[in-house]
Amino acid sequence: MAGEGPARGGAGRGSRAGAARGPDAPGVSAGAGGGGCPAGGNDLQWCFSQVKGAIDEDVAEADIISTVEFNYSGDLLATGDKGGRVVIFQREQENKGRPHSRGEYNVYSTFQSHEPEFDYLKSLEIEEKINKIRWLPQQNAAHFLLSTNDKTIKLWKISERDKRAEGYNLKDEDGRLRDPFRITALRVPILKPMDLMVEASPRRIFANAHTYHINSISVNSDHETYLSADDLRINLWHLEITDRSFNIVDIKPVNMEELTEVITAAEFHPHQCNVFVYSSSKGTIRLCDMRSSALCDRHAKFFEEPEDPSSRSFFSEIISSISDVKFSHSGRYMMTRDYLSVKVWDLNMESRPVETHQVHEYLRSKLCSLYENDCIFDKFECCWSGSDSAIMTGSYNNFFRMFDRNTRRDVTLEASRENSKPRASLKPRKVCTGGKRKKDEISVDSLDFNKKILHTAWHPAENIIAVAATNNLYIFQDKLN
Repeated sequence: MAGEGPARGGAGRGSRAGAARGPDAPGVSAGAGGGGCPAGGNDLQWCFSQVKGAIDEDVAEADIISTVEFNYSGDLLATGDKGGRVVIFQREQENKGRPHSRGEYNVYSTFQSHEPEFDYLKSLEIEEKINKIRWLPQQNAAHFLLSTNDKTIKLWKISERDKRAEGYNLKDEDGRLRDPFRITALRVPILKPMDLMVEASPRRIFANAHTYHINSISVNSDHETYLSADDLRINLWHLEITDRSFNIVDIKPVNMEELTEVITAAEFHPHQCNVFVYSSSKGTIRLCDMRSSALCDRHAKFFEEPEDPSSRSFFSEIISSISDVKFSHSGRYMMTRDYLSVKVWDLNMESRPVETHQVHEYLRSKLCSLYENDCIFDKFECCWSGSDSAIMTGSYNNFFRMFDRNTRRDVTLEASRENSKPRASLKPRKVCTGGKRKKDEISVDSLDFNKKILHTAWHPAENIIAVAATNNLYIFQDKLN
């Protein structure tokens, strides 16, 4: 695999920080245990809806899901995998005969988005793995999405065809050309119905603009431009123009030995087309305004939490690296995920987060072994509920965490086939850190670190969540409906 670029550099092995996470703080803390259930203020019971993917014990590397994304309406759900494939699920219409059944998601289209390549100039393999998928707002009957691997971004059009033309003048029904001299009358071709075909076609390919690995793409609220970020630079593209992009952030030092941090994630503001943020491996977030200058090297706001010197350790820099940053739908807040916690920041307050939720604080004592097995460099993502009242992020052992911002309750749930009967309620899980283990608790020493939930997505309008667990996609919904 191509392990190139500054994300691998830094001070000793500890600064694989480029590959690491974000800050770790006091503020309004929610515990690492798990009671309650998050939602829009009322307690929410989550239940199983569907699971997609094979049950095989030995999973092919190519089948591991690497990104999950709902479209703007929530009717389509896209996943990308390490084999370069994109699978799109479409929500079926609700069944009138079964009032409690909400529309299930079924495969709508599958296509190969990226192929493995080789950079002969640098003697590097370029993986086909899909790093990110971002939907464009729907403008007509077709759907458009951006998908990217480490180097190349592609704009895909997904369209339906259920009619075909018949009755051509110059060719027979089997496609053979007819002799023009034998045509005695003109025919008007007519459209005949045919079986529905869903076609995915690449409309634009945005290549050769990134020296390092692309970690983020984000579509602007003007729906005309988008940004792409790698370890050291952020580029601004127009969706119609593939042969040039504008470099809007460049943190590459003249001497690479002076490199202290890398860009880990970037996102446009959901409503202000001139504002974007990017996070760094040092646990800081910079908010930039493109109106101030063409090159946004000077940030408008700088979000950083002061570190507690008493808790500093060898791992502090690695676990403070931010792996994901997401604006709330309202645009008032943003959320960052680091190795051990999720933080919510008010855009009007740069000095510290307004909320800090501990995701798996019980792993703090295990950082040494997590460093040895490289798990400490895992990049967990996070997502907001449609109403911004709850947040979700993943953990190990196929656990995922939810935090209700109104009631300050949190819960640990598990994505597992053992509980995969339709509408079966998810039981809250608890991790025991020492002392006597209760019957329904799991010991921190028996957690499976190979089963990790890095990618999750929340339906934009309803309490439906998609959770990627290795090669399986779990869909859960609330029990209220």
